[in-house]
Amino acid sequence: MPTMIRLSRCKICLYAADHLPPHFHILASDGREALVEISTLVVLAGGVGKKELTEALEWGDVHQELLVAKWEELNYA
Repeated sequence: MPTMIRLSRCKICLYAADHLPPHFHILASDGREALVEISTLVVLAGGVGKKELTEALEWGDVHQELLVAKWEELNYA
């Protein structure tokens, strides 16, 4: 599970051999987790606090191309 970035309130990770649609995981420091579709930034499952979600979605919006490239590397290579 490569960590893409550690933000101030959470971290963003991708898993190898993960299910579709392409998504990333937001992991909060208290153990809560959310899955977010990369292309739409829609939360697919789970839940984290509003501050963690906002921080992660802002980062994800700016870095969507990086997330897509890493997803493809981990899941299609």
